[in-house]
Amino acid sequence: MQSNETQNGSGLPGAIFSLLDTDLYKITMQCAVWKYFPDVEVTYNFTNRTPDMKFSRAAFLWLQAQINKLGDITLSSDELDFLQKSCPYLEQKYIDYLSTFRLDPLRQITMSFLSVGINNADEDLGEVMLGVRGLWVETILYEVPLLALTSEAYFRFCDRAWSYDGQEDNAYKKGVSLLRHGCKFSEFGTRRRRDYHTQDLVMEGLCRAAGDRARQDWKGGLLGTSNVHFAHRYGVAPVGTIAHEWFMGIAAVTDDYVKASEIALQCWIGCFGEGVLGIALTDTFGTPAFLDAFKKPLSTPGLGGLRASEPATDSITSSKKANENTDSQVKSGKGPKTYAEVYAGVRQDSGDPAGFVRMMRQFYDTIGIEEKKTIVFSDSLNIDLCLKYMSEAEKSGFDSTFGVGTYLTNDFVNSSTGEKSVPLNIVIKLSSAAGRPAIKISDNIGKNTGNPQTVEKVKRLLGYVEQDWEGGDETARWGKTSGSSGSGSSNSLESAM
Repeated sequence: MQSNETQNGSGLPGAIFSLLDTDLYKITMQCAVWKYFPDVEVTYNFTNRTPDMKFSRAAFLWLQAQINKLGDITLSSDELDFLQKSCPYLEQKYIDYLSTFRLDPLRQITMSFLSVGINNADEDLGEVMLGVRGLWVETILYEVPLLALTSEAYFRFCDRAWSYDGQEDNAYKKGVSLLRHGCKFSEFGTRRRRDYHTQDLVMEGLCRAAGDRARQDWKGGLLGTSNVHFAHRYGVAPVGTIAHEWFMGIAAVTDDYVKASEIALQCWIGCFGEGVLGIALTDTFGTPAFLDAFKKPLSTPGLGGLRASEPATDSITSSKKANENTDSQVKSGKGPKTYAEVYAGVRQDSGDPAGFVRMMRQFYDTIGIEEKKTIVFSDSLNIDLCLKYMSEAEKSGFDSTFGVGTYLTNDFVNSSTGEKSVPLNIVIKLSSAAGRPAIKISDNIGKNTGNPQTVEKVKRLLGYVEQDWEGGDETARWGKTSGSSGSGSSNSLESAM
């Protein structure tokens, strides 16, 4: 079957051809896993939160072929050089590890197609089942390319009533609107992009808007992209810090959900140093539980018997300095620094953003932090929501930045109906580590993942309280399809929260 990319003559490669075609936080987390958990075995599971959007057998077979090709990819000397220059916090021994790193999909990935038909034909519809198993350090880079390929497979074969027409200009206009209104934002759209060419057009449009910003004296800014390959391709900064996976994995490995967030914070600083990659993700086990750890004083990395496999000189020096600073503060009567003081801010990724702003304002005020902190918003954003949350943050005394993803890289109109071509809502989450279930309990019940019994046990342990929020329906995050063929509904991203 001919693909949309061929029909539109982009001339660009399809699928995945670079290990850097991933989000920066996968690389930073791999570095931390390589340091602290080199021998931990894990599993990952795929979930389609839009189950009415079925795949064809042809889409599955294409996806399977592309995933198998991931084992052929290695980093070029130019890519390694880019990582060294743009991410100086990655220690040299880890860069050396990456220089020979390869994925092994034939051994590490299981795939199957559950058809609802009996004809065994390309047109049969069904569910794609995906699983990953192996060492954490060797499998952590699968998530983003697998999601990007799955989305591309769906829109190559199942919903084909769309074109690239106007995509670069649409991205330019969105960028201009954000910049003119003073928003500082990054492109976060790799995981659910329509395909590689779409993201390339989006980056062209955003960079063109950023070029106009300097001439127009707009107050906003394009901070970069979470995609390391496109950061390299377009000469912008790779942006990102950490994902839920880090907290999920540590909780499962240690089997200690009370201390898991504190251990995760400790080891992160132990890997990269104090004040580096300083945006904390709060909602893996609910934000209130995280804040209990966030207000604690810094401790030497390596709680719970964890040991770094390759201690970095810079990290050791940073830890010594942190301890020296703590000693001097205690002697002076000021007390040790807390994680909340050291981290530049927090990222909001689930639940009610306005409620989150109020919670963080009360938190910082209660523990006496007067320094202006940053909130990074990253949950299903569009222009209207960015402006709304920027205003909420400013009123509460925060700086704000925005990670805008699917609204940029999967915002299309169905060419047959004129309605929205609805994106897939798909995720791949850590499901076990060291033989124990790995779970996530976000600030939105629709984003909870993992073993249900473990979820309920941890909720009781942490005193987790469910919060109702009108934007919490993950099956309609970007609208509803009018049928299993994938045609869009009239719901727009402007109204989605």
